[in-house]
Amino acid sequence: MRALLTQSVHLAVWLALLCALFVPLERLMSVRRQSVLRPQFVTDLGYYALNSLSLGFLLGVPLMLIGGALYRLIPQGILWRVAALPFAARLALSVLIAEVGFYWGHRLSHQIPLLWRFHSIHHSPADIDFLTNTRAHPVDMVFTRLCGFVPVVALGLASGAGIPALVLVLGTLWGFFVHANLRWRLGPLEHAIATPFFHRWHHTQDALRDRNYAAMLPLVDHLFGTYVRPAQWPERYGIDTPMPATLGEQLIHPFLPRPPEKRPDLNLGA
Repeated sequence: MRALLTQSVHLAVWLALLCALFVPLERLMSVRRQSVLRPQFVTDLGYYALNSLSLGFLLGVPLMLIGGALYRLIPQGILWRVAALPFAARLALSVLIAEVGFYWGHRLSHQIPLLWRFHSIHHSPADIDFLTNTRAHPVDMVFTRLCGFVPVVALGLASGAGIPALVLVLGTLWGFFVHANLRWRLGPLEHAIATPFFHRWHHTQDALRDRNYAAMLPLVDHLFGTYVRPAQWPERYGIDTPMPATLGEQLIHPFLPRPPEKRPDLNLGA
């Protein structure tokens, strides 16, 4: 109980810091004007608390079981070479490997109807800001995290240095940034670094949706043929099917029988 209380206090402090940073910036430099207390803001607060409190509990055991099993299958020579790398190189390698894993977990969540049932909750808001980052069904969150972190654990990069935690914190903070309602542009650097402009084209509700899957490094989208960078900002966000309004209804929604939503067949290959 004390640990839960302490974690709740930490989450409240982090939320206050995030609001103190992003709310003024989004008011001054917004892509389009929208209220701070936009529709679904309270629901997204619920997702922030739920996912922040449950991530370690839901992710830890399957990550260690799957990653540990794969670790035993990798030749010892590779594991020794990875272990001998300096910390900075191991961290950079972990970020790159996790990014590719996140990319494919994210892309599969769009292309496989069963996974899209869960991931569509993240895409359902018509108004996006920094807090949209943590709007994710726990099943969706765990699946994508496993895709990113299992290879890191399997290569022995998770031992002794807190690297997965650093990658998770970096990715989470960057996620708040790319979802923020900010009109910042980075010019040619947008080919290499994810920005709000890059990620808003991922959330668009038009013919260019289902692109720009990378969390931090758009070079991965370049590699697999899913990168887009139109000249203008997208006009519409959201999904084609109705989504319940409350947190409880949304958590149950993917399990209810309904006609599958047809996603476009990109036929992009691998």
